[in-house]
Amino acid sequence: MLLKETPLLYAITDEVLTPDESVIEQVKTSLEAGIDILQYRNKTKSDAEVKEICIALQKLCSEYKVPFIIDDRPQLAEEIGADGLHIGKDDMPIAEARKIFTKGIIGVSCYGSVRKALEAEAEGASYVAFGSFFPSPTKPHSGIVSLSVIQKAKAAVKIPVCVIGGISIDNVDTLVLEKPDMISVVSAVYEGDIKSNVMHLLEKLGR
Repeated sequence: MLLKETPLLYAITDEVLTPDESVIEQVKTSLEAGIDILQYRNKTKSDAEVKEICIALQKLCSEYKVPFIIDDRPQLAEEIGADGLHIGKDDMPIAEARKIFTKGIIGVSCYGSVRKALEAEAEGASYVAFGSFFPSPTKPHSGIVSLSVIQKAKAAVKIPVCVIGGISIDNVDTLVLEKPDMISVVSAVYEGDIKSNVMHLLEKLGR
C-alpha cells in the first residue's frame, strides 16, 4: 500500500448514506474528489446481492488507481479480485481469511488494543485500525478509544496505522496531529456535498 507523507483519506460506504441504488455514483464523485482508499461495507445483504455492485466498484476504483477493500466478505473479495479485505473482532482469524482471500490487502480492526495489533501484524495483516476516537453515528455502540493509543501503536508495529470512528471535519485536526497513516471516515465524506467534503478533508490532511 502506497503511503504518503500526509495521512491517506480512507472512505467507507454505509447502507444508509450510500444505499446500493446510488453508491456507485456517490463513490465515483468521491474518487473524482480525491479519496485514497475505498471500503465497501454492507452488514445486511448477502454476497450474491452485492456482488455486481462490488464488481462495478472494483472496476471504478481501478480506473482511479485507488485500492478497493471489501468489509468482511473474504469469498467475495477473492471471487472478484478485490484489492483488499477488512476484518473485525467478530469476523474470522487472519489465517483463515488468508486461506480464502489468497492475495491482497488485509486490514484488521484492533479497537483500542495494541496487543491485538501486534498479533495481527505477526499473522500477516497489511494495516491495523483503531477507534472509535469520537462518538460515531454509524457505530453508536462503539467504545471510545484514547488518542494515546495511536502513538503507542505506531511505536509498536511496522505496518500502517488507521484511525476510525466519529471523525469529522470539526475534529480531524486532533487526529492529524497524531500522524496516523490513514484516516477513515463515513459520514464526513458521504453526508451532504461529497465533493466539498473531500476537498475540505484533504485540506485538513495537509494536501
